[in-house]
Amino acid sequence: MKETRDLYAETASFLAACISGKPETAVILGSGLGSLADAIEEPTIIPYHQIPHFMRSTASGHKGNFICGKLGGKSILAMQGRFHYYEGYTMEQVTFPIRVMKLLGIKNLFVSNAAGGINTSFKVGDLMIIRDHINMMPNPLIGPNKEEFGTRFPDMTRAYDREFIRLMEEIAAEKQIALKKGVYVGLTGPSYETPAEYAFYGKAGGDAIGMSTVPEVIVARHCGIRVFGMSVITNEGYHFADDFVNDANDVIEAANRAAERMTTLFSELIARI
Repeated sequence: MKETRDLYAETASFLAACISGKPETAVILGSGLGSLADAIEEPTIIPYHQIPHFMRSTASGHKGNFICGKLGGKSILAMQGRFHYYEGYTMEQVTFPIRVMKLLGIKNLFVSNAAGGINTSFKVGDLMIIRDHINMMPNPLIGPNKEEFGTRFPDMTRAYDREFIRLMEEIAAEKQIALKKGVYVGLTGPSYETPAEYAFYGKAGGDAIGMSTVPEVIVARHCGIRVFGMSVITNEGYHFADDFVNDANDVIEAANRAAERMTTLFSELIARI
Protein backbone atom coordinates (compact mmCIF):
# COMPACT_ATOMS: atom_id res chain seq x y z
CA MET A 1 0.00 0.00 0.00
CA LYS A 2 1.41 3.37 -1.01
CA GLU A 3 2.15 6.09 1.54
CA THR A 4 -0.06 9.16 1.17
CA ARG A 5 3.02 11.28 0.39
CA ASP A 6 3.58 9.08 -2.68
CA LEU A 7 -0.01 9.67 -3.80
CA TYR A 8 0.45 13.45 -3.56
CA ALA A 9 3.70 13.22 -5.52
CA GLU A 10 2.19 11.03 -8.24
CA THR A 11 -0.78 13.34 -8.72
CA ALA A 12 1.45 16.43 -8.78
CA SER A 13 3.74 14.79 -11.32
CA PHE A 14 0.80 13.94 -13.59
CA LEU A 15 -0.58 17.48 -13.44
CA ALA A 16 2.82 19.12 -13.88
CA ALA A 17 3.11 17.37 -17.24
CA CYS A 18 -0.27 18.81 -18.30
CA ILE A 19 0.07 22.44 -17.30
CA SER A 20 2.11 25.28 -18.73
CA GLY A 21 3.80 28.23 -17.09
CA LYS A 22 4.47 28.47 -13.38
CA PRO A 23 1.15 29.33 -11.74
CA GLU A 24 1.39 30.69 -8.20
CA THR A 25 -2.35 31.21 -7.59
CA ALA A 26 -5.15 28.65 -7.47
CA VAL A 27 -8.90 29.22 -7.32
CA ILE A 28 -11.51 26.82 -5.94
CA LEU A 29 -14.96 27.46 -7.39
CA GLY A 30 -17.93 26.46 -5.25
CA SER A 31 -21.59 25.71 -5.94
CA GLY A 32 -22.89 27.59 -8.98
CA LEU A 33 -19.63 29.49 -9.43
CA GLY A 34 -18.07 27.19 -11.98
CA SER A 35 -18.98 29.67 -14.73
CA LEU A 36 -16.11 31.84 -13.50
CA ALA A 37 -13.95 29.26 -15.25
CA ASP A 38 -15.35 30.50 -18.58
CA ALA A 39 -13.27 33.65 -18.11
CA ILE A 40 -10.01 31.66 -17.96
CA GLU A 41 -8.00 32.17 -21.14
CA GLU A 42 -6.01 29.48 -22.96
CA PRO A 43 -7.49 26.78 -20.73
CA THR A 44 -6.21 23.26 -20.39
CA ILE A 45 -9.13 21.30 -18.93
CA ILE A 46 -8.56 18.00 -17.13
CA PRO A 47 -11.62 16.16 -15.81
CA TYR A 48 -11.13 14.91 -12.27
CA HIS A 49 -11.72 11.31 -13.31
CA GLN A 50 -8.57 11.46 -15.45
CA ILE A 51 -6.33 12.59 -12.57
CA PRO A 52 -4.61 9.84 -10.55
CA HIS A 53 -5.88 9.56 -6.95
CA PHE A 54 -8.33 12.46 -7.36
CA MET A 55 -11.83 12.16 -5.98
CA ARG A 56 -15.05 12.75 -7.92
CA SER A 57 -17.19 15.82 -7.30
CA THR A 58 -20.80 14.70 -6.82
CA ALA A 59 -22.34 17.92 -5.49
CA SER A 60 -24.89 19.79 -7.59
CA GLY A 61 -23.32 22.69 -9.49
CA HIS A 62 -19.78 21.23 -9.41
CA LYS A 63 -18.54 20.28 -12.89
CA GLY A 64 -15.45 18.42 -11.72
CA ASN A 65 -12.65 19.89 -13.86
CA PHE A 66 -9.09 20.90 -13.07
CA ILE A 67 -8.10 23.87 -15.23
CA CYS A 68 -4.82 25.55 -16.05
CA GLY A 69 -4.92 28.85 -17.91
CA LYS A 70 -4.71 32.60 -17.53
CA LEU A 71 -6.82 35.00 -15.48
CA GLY A 72 -5.91 38.60 -14.78
CA GLY A 73 -3.00 38.17 -17.18
CA LYS A 74 -1.36 35.50 -15.00
CA SER A 75 -1.12 31.75 -15.10
CA ILE A 76 -3.46 30.13 -12.58
CA LEU A 77 -4.89 26.79 -11.58
CA ALA A 78 -8.61 26.40 -10.95
CA MET A 79 -10.81 23.70 -9.52
CA GLN A 80 -14.26 23.76 -11.10
CA GLY A 81 -15.91 22.05 -8.17
CA ARG A 82 -14.60 20.78 -4.84
CA PHE A 83 -14.95 17.76 -2.56
CA HIS A 84 -17.08 17.76 0.59
CA TYR A 85 -17.07 15.80 3.82
CA TYR A 86 -20.79 15.11 3.37
CA GLU A 87 -20.06 13.23 0.14
CA GLY A 88 -18.52 10.52 2.29
CA TYR A 89 -14.90 11.50 1.75
CA THR A 90 -12.40 11.65 4.58
CA MET A 91 -10.96 15.02 5.47
CA GLU A 92 -7.67 13.95 3.88
CA GLN A 93 -9.54 13.27 0.64
CA VAL A 94 -11.47 16.55 0.88
CA THR A 95 -8.22 18.50 1.15
CA PHE A 96 -6.08 16.28 -1.09
CA PRO A 97 -5.91 18.87 -3.92
CA ILE A 98 -4.47 21.53 -1.61
CA ARG A 99 -1.31 19.59 -0.86
CA VAL A 100 -1.01 18.60 -4.51
CA MET A 101 -1.17 22.27 -5.51
CA LYS A 102 1.45 23.09 -2.89
CA LEU A 103 3.77 20.61 -4.62
CA LEU A 104 2.96 22.32 -7.93
CA GLY A 105 4.26 25.63 -6.54
CA ILE A 106 1.03 27.34 -5.56
CA LYS A 107 1.57 30.21 -3.08
CA ASN A 108 -1.90 31.79 -3.06
CA LEU A 109 -5.32 30.16 -2.77
CA PHE A 110 -8.63 31.87 -3.52
CA VAL A 111 -11.67 29.98 -2.21
CA SER A 112 -15.29 30.72 -3.05
CA ASN A 113 -18.56 29.25 -1.91
CA ALA A 114 -22.32 29.66 -1.79
CA ALA A 115 -23.48 30.40 1.76
CA GLY A 116 -26.57 31.11 3.79
CA GLY A 117 -26.78 34.59 5.23
CA ILE A 118 -27.00 34.80 9.02
CA ASN A 119 -26.24 38.49 9.38
CA THR A 120 -29.59 40.30 9.16
CA SER A 121 -28.08 43.01 6.94
CA PHE A 122 -27.20 40.46 4.23
CA LYS A 123 -29.37 39.91 1.17
CA VAL A 124 -29.42 37.24 -1.51
CA GLY A 125 -26.73 38.02 -4.07
CA ASP A 126 -24.39 39.85 -1.68
CA LEU A 127 -20.69 39.07 -1.87
CA MET A 128 -18.96 38.60 1.49
CA ILE A 129 -15.23 38.71 2.06
CA ILE A 130 -14.40 35.98 4.58
CA ARG A 131 -12.37 37.63 7.33
CA ASP A 132 -12.42 34.62 9.67
CA HIS A 133 -14.20 31.32 10.20
CA ILE A 134 -15.75 29.08 12.84
CA ASN A 135 -14.95 25.43 12.21
CA MET A 136 -17.67 22.93 13.15
CA MET A 137 -16.21 20.07 11.10
CA PRO A 138 -13.50 17.56 12.03
CA ASN A 139 -10.13 19.28 11.76
CA PRO A 140 -8.34 17.98 8.63
CA LEU A 141 -4.98 18.02 10.44
CA ILE A 142 -6.02 15.36 12.97
CA GLY A 143 -3.63 12.41 12.79
CA PRO A 144 0.14 12.17 12.30
CA ASN A 145 1.51 15.54 11.19
CA LYS A 146 2.80 15.77 7.63
CA GLU A 147 6.08 17.45 8.49
CA GLU A 148 6.98 17.91 4.83
CA PHE A 149 4.07 20.35 4.53
CA GLY A 150 3.95 22.19 7.84
CA THR A 151 4.22 22.38 11.62
CA ARG A 152 2.16 20.32 14.06
CA PHE A 153 0.31 23.35 15.46
CA PRO A 154 -0.22 25.92 12.67
CA ASP A 155 -1.32 29.41 13.66
CA MET A 156 -4.82 30.45 12.55
CA THR A 157 -5.02 34.00 13.89
CA ARG A 158 -4.69 35.33 10.33
CA ALA A 159 -6.10 32.44 8.31
CA TYR A 160 -7.39 34.91 5.70
CA ASP A 161 -4.65 37.15 4.39
CA ARG A 162 -5.13 40.74 5.52
CA GLU A 163 -3.22 42.23 2.59
CA PHE A 164 -5.44 40.36 0.13
CA ILE A 165 -8.52 41.62 1.97
CA ARG A 166 -7.24 45.20 1.85
CA LEU A 167 -6.53 44.92 -1.87
CA MET A 168 -9.95 43.42 -2.59
CA GLU A 169 -11.72 46.20 -0.72
CA GLU A 170 -9.72 48.72 -2.75
CA ILE A 171 -10.61 46.96 -6.03
CA ALA A 172 -14.30 46.75 -5.12
CA ALA A 173 -14.40 50.48 -4.37
CA GLU A 174 -12.80 51.24 -7.74
CA LYS A 175 -15.24 48.96 -9.57
CA GLN A 176 -18.20 50.22 -7.50
CA ILE A 177 -19.06 46.68 -6.44
CA ALA A 178 -20.58 46.46 -2.98
CA LEU A 179 -18.99 43.98 -0.59
CA LYS A 180 -19.84 42.66 2.85
CA LYS A 181 -17.24 41.25 5.23
CA GLY A 182 -17.80 38.63 7.88
CA VAL A 183 -17.26 35.28 9.56
CA TYR A 184 -18.02 32.03 7.74
CA VAL A 185 -19.32 29.06 9.73
CA GLY A 186 -18.40 25.66 8.29
CA LEU A 187 -20.72 22.73 9.08
CA THR A 188 -20.67 19.18 7.76
CA GLY A 189 -24.07 19.19 6.02
CA PRO A 190 -25.65 17.80 3.93
CA SER A 191 -28.89 18.87 5.62
CA TYR A 192 -29.54 22.60 5.62
CA GLU A 193 -29.59 24.34 8.98
CA THR A 194 -32.69 24.67 11.13
CA PRO A 195 -33.94 28.15 12.07
CA ALA A 196 -32.62 27.55 15.60
CA GLU A 197 -29.18 26.66 14.24
CA TYR A 198 -29.06 29.81 12.12
CA ALA A 199 -29.90 31.83 15.23
CA PHE A 200 -27.37 29.93 17.37
CA TYR A 201 -24.44 30.47 15.02
CA GLY A 202 -25.41 34.10 14.56
CA LYS A 203 -25.14 34.61 18.30
CA ALA A 204 -21.79 32.78 18.21
CA GLY A 205 -20.42 35.41 15.80
CA GLY A 206 -21.20 33.92 12.39
CA ASP A 207 -22.33 36.02 9.44
CA ALA A 208 -22.71 33.28 6.80
CA ILE A 209 -22.90 29.50 6.91
CA GLY A 210 -22.03 26.64 4.57
CA MET A 211 -20.65 23.13 4.14
CA SER A 212 -17.18 23.64 2.68
CA THR A 213 -14.08 25.84 2.48
CA VAL A 214 -12.83 25.67 6.07
CA PRO A 215 -10.94 22.35 5.72
CA GLU A 216 -9.22 23.63 2.58
CA VAL A 217 -8.22 26.84 4.32
CA ILE A 218 -6.79 25.03 7.36
CA VAL A 219 -4.67 22.75 5.17
CA ALA A 220 -3.56 25.64 2.97
CA ARG A 221 -2.38 27.60 5.99
CA HIS A 222 -0.62 24.48 7.32
CA CYS A 223 1.22 24.44 3.98
CA GLY A 224 2.14 28.13 4.22
CA ILE A 225 -0.22 29.14 1.39
CA ARG A 226 -1.81 32.60 1.61
CA VAL A 227 -5.62 32.52 1.47
CA PHE A 228 -8.40 34.79 0.28
CA GLY A 229 -12.03 33.74 0.66
CA MET A 230 -15.36 35.00 -0.63
CA SER A 231 -18.95 33.81 -0.13
CA VAL A 232 -21.98 34.48 -2.29
CA ILE A 233 -25.04 34.86 -0.08
CA THR A 234 -27.63 32.60 -1.68
CA ASN A 235 -30.40 32.61 0.94
CA GLU A 236 -31.38 34.62 3.97
CA GLY A 237 -31.26 32.41 7.04
CA TYR A 238 -32.71 34.86 9.50
CA HIS A 239 -36.40 35.03 8.60
CA PHE A 240 -38.65 32.18 7.65
CA ALA A 241 -42.00 32.67 5.97
CA ASP A 242 -44.51 29.86 6.36
CA ASP A 243 -43.75 28.57 2.86
CA PHE A 244 -39.93 28.99 3.01
CA VAL A 245 -37.67 26.02 2.19
CA ASN A 246 -33.95 25.82 1.46
CA ASP A 247 -33.52 24.51 -2.08
CA ALA A 248 -30.24 23.54 -3.77
CA ASN A 249 -31.40 24.77 -7.18
CA ASP A 250 -32.18 28.21 -5.76
CA VAL A 251 -28.69 28.29 -4.24
CA ILE A 252 -27.04 27.55 -7.58
CA GLU A 253 -29.16 30.13 -9.42
CA ALA A 254 -28.27 32.84 -6.89
CA ALA A 255 -24.58 31.96 -7.14
CA ASN A 256 -24.70 32.05 -10.94
CA ARG A 257 -26.13 35.56 -10.85
CA ALA A 258 -23.17 36.71 -8.74
CA ALA A 259 -20.50 34.95 -10.81
CA GLU A 260 -19.84 37.89 -13.15
CA ARG A 261 -19.06 40.26 -10.27
CA MET A 262 -16.87 37.67 -8.58
CA THR A 263 -14.98 37.05 -11.85
CA THR A 264 -14.25 40.78 -12.15
CA LEU A 265 -12.99 40.99 -8.59
CA PHE A 266 -10.91 37.80 -8.64
CA SER A 267 -9.35 38.68 -11.99
CA GLU A 268 -8.25 42.08 -10.75
CA LEU A 269 -6.91 40.74 -7.46
CA ILE A 270 -4.87 38.10 -9.27
CA ALA A 271 -3.47 40.81 -11.56
CA ARG A 272 -2.28 42.85 -8.58
CA ILE A 273 -0.55 40.21 -6.49
